[in-house]
Amino acid sequence: MRRLLTALVMLFAPALASAGEPPAVGAPAPAFSLPDQAGKTHALADYAGRWLVLYFYPKDDTPGCTTEACNFRDDIVRIRRLGAEVVGVSVDDVASHAAFAAKHKLPFPLLADEGGTVAESYGALRDLMVMKMAKRQTYIIDPQGRIAQRYLEVDPKTHAAQVVADLERLQKAGD
Repeated sequence: MRRLLTALVMLFAPALASAGEPPAVGAPAPAFSLPDQAGKTHALADYAGRWLVLYFYPKDDTPGCTTEACNFRDDIVRIRRLGAEVVGVSVDDVASHAAFAAKHKLPFPLLADEGGTVAESYGALRDLMVMKMAKRQTYIIDPQGRIAQRYLEVDPKTHAAQVVADLERLQKAGD
């Protein structure tokens, strides 16, 4: 039995690892350029001079991802009043994002990172050998393009409210 467990760990441990290290607070945010659910390309440079909430999530229309997206939707007015935009990223394709966004009336871009390169650059890619998916992580990027806050573990139920509170705190600290 012990040999079987050891063999299983050896077989699956590399598959559960993620590539790349998450950027540190204060570091420049890794650049990105990806299509959204409508096929429009979004790049980090498009958000220069504004706060950006860049959140990575595993899969469209799954329970946790739906909860998180809908909470960002419900708090979007508060987030925009703070001068910030929300952008979601997963390895799902444009068509999947379009269906997910339409079904839940999401008022922000969902970027299709089909190859996982952007998720990898943020340390948010989980490579399961047969498939890749993004980890549930979020980054608040300041108007100068630096990581102001990072969340490497996220509770989808409370995360949007936490982001709003942190945006308020970060902006007060910058005054």
